[in-house]
Amino acid sequence: TKKGVRVWFIHLLIFIIGIFSLWYICYHGKDGWVYPWPAWITAAWGLAMISHACLVWSSYTDKSYNEWHEQTLNG
Repeated sequence: TKKGVRVWFIHLLIFIIGIFSLWYICYHGKDGWVYPWPAWITAAWGLAMISHACLVWSSYTDKSYNEWHEQTLNG
């Protein structure tokens, strides 16, 4: 549904802002080697984003496609 797609895009935006913020916090003002702890969060949240996308996009139906298909069959 369109609502599910909209929610996924909001989730994507929050993901981008959140991950950027974590990496910024990790490396801002640091000199030398720093343990990249946001990598774990990025990986886990990234997998959640992928699974959320699979749920949303696999159940998405384009109603206008069905109309178009019926019109092409009927001439």
